[in-house]
Amino acid sequence: MTITSPRTFSLSRSSAAVAVGVVALLSGCATRDAGVSFGPFAGDRAVQTQIFLDSQNFGPGVVDGDSGEFTSKALALYNRAQNLPETTKPDVSIIEPYTTYTITAEDLKMIGVMAVEVADLAKQKSQPYTSLSELISERYHTTQGFLAKLNPGVEIDLLAPGSLVKVPNVRGPFRVDQFPASYTPLSASAAAGRAVLVDTRLRMLEIVENGRTIAAFPITPGSEEHPAPVGEWKITRAVPWPWYRYDEGVLKRGERTANFYMLSPGPNSPVGILWAGLNRPGVGIHGTTSPDTIGRSGSHGCIRLSNWDAAKFYSMVRKGTPVTIR
Repeated sequence: MTITSPRTFSLSRSSAAVAVGVVALLSGCATRDAGVSFGPFAGDRAVQTQIFLDSQNFGPGVVDGDSGEFTSKALALYNRAQNLPETTKPDVSIIEPYTTYTITAEDLKMIGVMAVEVADLAKQKSQPYTSLSELISERYHTTQGFLAKLNPGVEIDLLAPGSLVKVPNVRGPFRVDQFPASYTPLSASAAAGRAVLVDTRLRMLEIVENGRTIAAFPITPGSEEHPAPVGEWKITRAVPWPWYRYDEGVLKRGERTANFYMLSPGPNSPVGILWAGLNRPGVGIHGTTSPDTIGRSGSHGCIRLSNWDAAKFYSMVRKGTPVTIR
């Protein structure tokens, strides 16, 4: 990975910059869809449990009322960290599952377009959200489908500033326009004793401090064709808002070529809002354009997180943090 000078960019079609990106030349980590399955709508109790786990940094995946695979895994890991039986259910009765959000003019400024062809994507100043529902669903750690269920009959993408939208009541909404400013980097003293464990079988990433798991997030750990490299590694640098080097030779054959495109930063970058590179060329821990496919589709050897979990991850590790992939 090559790092060049900092650059300011916009996440919308307006000229106002909303974040500062460090330019990172990345490749080999695009998403490969392997099919997505959605469970049944399970109600407010599941939403409350997911909100609780999310607030404790034990990510259940998307907050969507479906108490499925990653909710169960997050709960088991949380209970283990608290020295509780894995099947213990937290009392979430006091958690209000939903709240309302008021659309702002600034939200609409962050909506843009995404070209279809890579050559055209490379001409864009950013890789922005393409709809209001996409922005709001990512902000509140959910899916566009669940957002639509919460707001029946509402054309969310046509709403004007001042309109109200019902959303999951997550404790820390992901504000793309406040990343990384509102996420305090970890100090060297606080990082002592921390390590990252990537379980490719469980498809969970754990942050461990002095032997105790303090956070866990669902992941996509590579694919059958391009598995995440098993072994002992370390983080060489965590780069918010990275540029992405699109090279079909790397994506298809694992070979770096002279024919590539540089894609600008943005929430719809192939590597999302963060690149945490490892001391294995072309391999890193990064965000995604499609949080609802985490754990259900393949990447090209990298470890993929939702953007909101990637933002949390950024504040919990630093350069030199050990990473075990098993």
